[in-house]
Amino acid sequence: MSKTTIQQEVLGANDNYSSDFGDKGKLPMPPGRRFAVLTCMDARLDPAKFAGLSEGDAHVIRNAGGRASDDAIRSLVISYKLLGTKEFFVIHHRDCGMLTFNNSIITDLLSKSLESAVIDENGWRDVGQGPGSTEGAKIDWLAFSDEDKAVLDDVKAIRNHPLVPKTIPIHGYIYDVRTGKLIEVPGAAEAGAAA
Repeated sequence: MSKTTIQQEVLGANDNYSSDFGDKGKLPMPPGRRFAVLTCMDARLDPAKFAGLSEGDAHVIRNAGGRASDDAIRSLVISYKLLGTKEFFVIHHRDCGMLTFNNSIITDLLSKSLESAVIDENGWRDVGQGPGSTEGAKIDWLAFSDEDKAVLDDVKAIRNHPLVPKTIPIHGYIYDVRTGKLIEVPGAAEAGAAA
């Protein structure tokens, strides 16, 4: 079976990377700087760069929107309980795609086709060929309409989770995709403060 162009590019980059891997193979499993970052999967965000990370420094958990979903909290709990992290950062970003839809929009798009949709001045529309699936109605897509409120909600969800100890500080920030700056969300420091 032939490889796709993107697959070839990734494997070529990996060959270059692994050829000079050096002592990175000896890094310990626990993160050296003892913190975890929950952030968005958006390709414009590079947590290693905006948080000054090297391999082995921190756990980085990514999903659409950087939301404190059950799975993200599962990862954070494993991070502290089994691998010794001592602080959490929730970092969303400006101009997030999660602001552009809600559960009913994506459910409707998926019901028409499973191909990529497009967005224009009139909003999202499906341009694919069916069939679609109604299974999207079973998922809470965790979209939001206010970036700061979403960060605060996620900090509170983590802080109030029964498996997260009150001794872990939880920080809440917005990454500005136009300036590269991290901006603390009002109220997040109080909501995520350690006891």
